[in-house]
This record gives sequence, C-alpha cells and structure tokens, in this order.
Amino acid sequence: MKTSRFWKEALVATVLTGSLCVGGVALAAEQKSDTLNFVNYRDVRDLNPHLYAGEMYAQEMLYETLVDITADGYKPCLAESWDISPDGKVYTFHIRKGVTFTDGTPCDAYAIKANFDAILENRARHTWLEMMHLLEKVDAPDAHTFRIFMKAPYWPMLTELGVTRPFAMISPAAMKDGSTKDGVKAYIGTGPYKLTKVVTDEYAVFEANENYWGEQPKIKRIVVKVIPDNQTRILALEKGEIDLIWGKNMLDADALNKYRDNKDFGIAMSTPTSTRHIVLNGQNPVLADIAVRKALQHATNRVAIAKGVFHNTELPADTLYARSVPYCDIDLPPYEYDMEKAARILDEAGWKPGSDGVREKDGKRMELGLLYNSNSVTEKTIAEYLQHEYGKLGIRVSLRGEEEQSYRDNMKNGLFDMIFNICWGMPYDPQSSMAAMRQRVYGDYAAQLALPDKKEIDAAITEIMSSTDPARRQELFTFALTHLHEDAIYIPLTYETNKALFSSRLKGVGFTQTQYEVPFVKMSFEAAKP
Repeated sequence: MKTSRFWKEALVATVLTGSLCVGGVALAAEQKSDTLNFVNYRDVRDLNPHLYAGEMYAQEMLYETLVDITADGYKPCLAESWDISPDGKVYTFHIRKGVTFTDGTPCDAYAIKANFDAILENRARHTWLEMMHLLEKVDAPDAHTFRIFMKAPYWPMLTELGVTRPFAMISPAAMKDGSTKDGVKAYIGTGPYKLTKVVTDEYAVFEANENYWGEQPKIKRIVVKVIPDNQTRILALEKGEIDLIWGKNMLDADALNKYRDNKDFGIAMSTPTSTRHIVLNGQNPVLADIAVRKALQHATNRVAIAKGVFHNTELPADTLYARSVPYCDIDLPPYEYDMEKAARILDEAGWKPGSDGVREKDGKRMELGLLYNSNSVTEKTIAEYLQHEYGKLGIRVSLRGEEEQSYRDNMKNGLFDMIFNICWGMPYDPQSSMAAMRQRVYGDYAAQLALPDKKEIDAAITEIMSSTDPARRQELFTFALTHLHEDAIYIPLTYETNKALFSSRLKGVGFTQTQYEVPFVKMSFEAAKP
C-alpha cells in the first residue's frame, strides 16, 4: 500500500496531466463504451478460490460454482440441474456440457471432482462451514455427473455450494500436483472475465471471456485501479478517471450526500448486508454479570451513531440480524436507549460508584477494554464515542486499536473484553455464522462460553443444520436468537449496507444476494449522444 506522501504526489500528477499516475505509470481513463474503470483500496492479492486472501469481487469475476444464489432462489450454474436423494444425503449434479476454463481445459465432472479433492485435502481450513463435518465423499461416475455423499441431511448445502470461497472451480491445470492448499500456478476459471494483467498495488486488468458459456457481458474490459485514499478516489471519479466506486467501506456518508442531487453521478444503496456490533466476552468477571451487559445495551445510543457517524446511510440495529435475513424476522423487544434505566440496573445489581466515580462491586472495578481494528476510522470514532457515553455511567473503558490480523487473532482466542465485529452477511447469515458460534472461529465462542444456556443454544443450532422441516428450523432459529438477545451478549449498532457512487453514463449498477459480488455483467454504458 502506498504512503500518504505518494498519493499527494499522485494528486499533483493528476492535476497537471489529467491522468492518474500510479507508480510512474500513467493510467488515463478509457472512455470507450466497452471499458469500465473501477477502483479498490488495495490490490487483488491471491485469487486462489480455495483460500481466503484475495479480493472476493475479483474472484467472482473469474470463477463459478455449481449453483447460483439469486433473489429468486437457487439457479443452475456449472450444474444445469441437480437431484437430492429422499434421505437428503446424496446430491447428484448434472454438469453443464461444453463449458471450458479459459485455458481450454474442459469443465466436466472430472474437473469438478478434482476441485473438491483439492478442497477436501485442506478440509481443516474450511471447518467453519458445517458441511465439512458432514461431507463423507465425492465421486464422478461419468463426465457429466458429480455426486456428493453426506453423513446426514444438511439443509444449507446448496447455499454453501453457491459461495465463491472455497467452492468455486479453478482449472485443474492451474493446480500444483492436484493441490491448491499451497497456492496455484494461475488464476484460471470459467467466469465471464479473465485476468490479463496485474501490476501489484497499482492496477489489474480483466477482459471478457470470449468463450464464456453464458451471456456475454457488454463491458469487455475492466481496469481496477488501486487507490487507498478516500478523497483521492473521489477526485478520480470527478475527473472521469474512474467510473465506479462500490463497497461497504469505500465511501463515507459525506461523499454520498455531496453527490445526491448531482446529475453527473448516480448513487445506489443495498438493503442491509450485515450487522455492525460489539461482542461482550461473558468470561470477563465484570461482563459475566448479565445486569452489566443489559446496562451497556441501554447505554448505547444506536440512533445517534447511525446519524452522527453514518448520516443514516447505515440504520440503527436492534437485533443481531436484520429482519430481512431469512429466519430472522422475529419479534424481539429492542433495548431502548435509556441512561437512567442503565444506571438503575447497575445500582440494583450492587455496582456502586467509588470515590473516583468508577463503579465497584465485591472488590471488582468496572473497568473494561474495547478492542477495535486500527485500520478502521469508523470503529475508532464509534469507540471514542462509547468510551465517553459509558463513562457517564461510571464504566471506565480503555481503547486499544490493533492491525487487522492481530485484532482477529485476539478475537478468535477470546483475548478481549469488548470487541467490534460484523455478521458474515448474505448468503452466510444466519446459518453459517451461527454454526460457527459453536467453535473458535471468531469471538462468538469465547463470548458465549460462560452463558448458562450455551449448551441449549448450541444444541438448537446443531439441530437446525440437519433439520429438513422449514417450520422446525424457524422454531429453532427463534429459540437460539431469542436466547442470545436476552443474554445481551451482542450490542448491535447499525445495519451495514453496500454503497455505490458512479458516473451517470454507467447503467445497471446494483447489488446481488452476496455482499461481495460487484455485478459487472449487468452493467453497460449509455450510448454517447451525437
């Protein structure tokens, strides 16, 4: 990633030359109707679809899965149809004929099996997906038939098979001796685009796959420029050097409001994609008291955060999952903002202010740490606000920002009192993210470990995964989500949304059922006026 000084120099070069100069390479915007100039804050990185380091929007361009997840349900992709055995344990996929990877390798059932063999070789890396615990074996009895055998029925099966990581297909010729766990030789898929050039930390070029089996995209070439700085991205859009800024964290509320009534630009926002929240570690001696957790809930002004930090581009969140998420339209009473009630709860629970104003009980002082990702300006801003608000109640909060990997390691290992997190978003919510609560994937396991109803919650989640009855699943989801809500172990803050700011020439900008896919294939440029 470039330094702030570098980007100041790039800005000067932009003003003087009319093109964005990245690493000494002038990238003039291409105003052709078949070329789109996109932007991201970092490089595309490792696009191996069976691992987790690369940019997912880029992987979505290159690779495909057996099924697609759409607003109307599951649709055929590399599998043109499928059958499920009466006992729910055998899935038979009928592989689309005539599909090839961009290196010419046939994408038949044997290639699909080679991908699953590579994924299963690294099974331990993928156990956050419940499927990995239940998948028994796979086979390809002929070139057009692929089968998955399960130990037990698993209702989210098609959802998980429809997610890019780790179930997207890469050319077997790009694997290293049939393996992908230690990297791949090239990023070769069957998708609508292929990667033709990468200059690390500067730009990447994608071109339409001329042999794509599906509908050819109207935009034939996509140049992805790496611009870490928000204001530099905005300036590049204004100058016509990029056509589209897209993502949850690529635009701030000020930028969206600035261009809301500007005829030269368009704005789009998705429905809620995930929930921004704080996880409370129930193993902490102070937070082990449910009264403290409930007091913190009532001391959190979600409306003020949504308005003050996000200008209502993210709306206040009352529950761990938005009601629009499947199985989550549950009538749970919100923890309304009420500082007097919060203080009363603490008083009644025996937490009394000490001589310095910090509350105490049985020799324990109400001192808590709040851990946030130091790369997130938003989390730091919210953390400072909550530190001040909770301080009014006699709760002393110390803030600690850590770089992303360290922050995630501490979360996974339960080394926190309070920590920022987000739900996984569609299509992983609620089933995959809740299944992962039963093991050390993120902070949920450690946070919930001391809950008196933890075993009952886990048992409900386990039954959800194998239930073939939608009504029973709803009953179990309601049970688990109600208990987690009443345990007050999560403080929901806002519902995140995907946001887009783009040239008014660009049509078809929108969102899909996954928060990570940029739907380039639906986009086109308005014809130039004579």
